[in-house]
Amino acid sequence: MPWDRNQMAARAAQELRDGFYVNLGIGIPTLVANYVPEGITVTLQSENGMLGIGPFPSDDEVDPDLINAGKQTVSELAHSAYFDSAASFAMIRGGHIDLAVLGGMEISQDGDIANWMIPGKMIKGMGGAMDLVAGVKKIIVVMDHCSKAGDPKFIPECTLPLTGRNVIDMIITDLAVFEREDHNSPFRLVELAPGVTAEEVKQKTTAQYV
Repeated sequence: MPWDRNQMAARAAQELRDGFYVNLGIGIPTLVANYVPEGITVTLQSENGMLGIGPFPSDDEVDPDLINAGKQTVSELAHSAYFDSAASFAMIRGGHIDLAVLGGMEISQDGDIANWMIPGKMIKGMGGAMDLVAGVKKIIVVMDHCSKAGDPKFIPECTLPLTGRNVIDMIITDLAVFEREDHNSPFRLVELAPGVTAEEVKQKTTAQYV
């Protein structure tokens, strides 16, 4: 069976390393925080000015002043730090964040990503995605393999407005995992969800991969 949202997030969490500073995008990526492997410590960073984000609070612990970039309430840790957006984006643009896990609307076979708007639909804002894909050392995208209409999302060339060109290192979908060695290499199919076949992935993918 294909992975569900939590299983996709758990797979992405396997890419975390001890000491990493990590930015998690809205949607499925926020669930990665629930699956940090035992024995390692990661520090979560949010574009709106928080370093050291704690787990989602219980109902009686909610503080409306503590939110992440996706406007979800979070908790603080003993070492949490707060700062303005200028300092937050200096961390991102300066290459100080080790890993970002983002959602995606479309990913091209060349590693382009479109994940911030659909023309004609309401836009909340581009957020920090454009800075993240340009400044973070490794970018992982977690997304459904196909759209709700059944159209592939890993495609030869993005049709939606781009967030960044040739920036994606790994793609985790509900069907499979794709990875590439560097930004000059093609994506490789490296893992299948339980019960999913390589032929099924091929049928639901229009991008070229190896």
